[in-house]
Amino acid sequence: METLSLGDTPRKSSFAPICRDDARLLVLGSLPGEASLATARYYAHPQNQFWRLMGAAIGAPLADMDYEARLAALVEAKVALWDVVASATRKGSLDTAIRNVTHNALADLVAGLPNLRLIAFNGQRAASIGTRALGADCPVPTLTLPSSSPAHTQAFEAKKAAWMALRVAL
Repeated sequence: METLSLGDTPRKSSFAPICRDDARLLVLGSLPGEASLATARYYAHPQNQFWRLMGAAIGAPLADMDYEARLAALVEAKVALWDVVASATRKGSLDTAIRNVTHNALADLVAGLPNLRLIAFNGQRAASIGTRALGADCPVPTLTLPSSSPAHTQAFEAKKAAWMALRVAL
């Protein structure tokens, strides 16, 4: 899903949000990585721990399901999923390489979710970009989680403990 480039660095775009208007929790990543862009699926890299972490938080075996079933389970659990970056230039998949950011319309999405209790950022880079995009007057509490990316080397059990805090919004 590469579009125009700046020099030799491709401009990459995020996907549409996975969302229903009764969502209580919004989980925001930064920008899909190469594996996700190649398959047009959120968190497609086999070593990304997102589906295991979210599965633990909502009490469903998401990692064992096919992609469409994963999305359906998230929506049923009242979880919305999106990215903070609409498009950016980036070589590779690392968040630290994201440049020339255009934000997704996060404030508009949040305004359309009347039951939203919590916005969770999947990693520090998503939080830094997303906090700016949401603005200082965001009416919903936010939480920064350890990144589910394999590049974030914290042990799975430590990540899982942090991600279990999402249960308060469900």
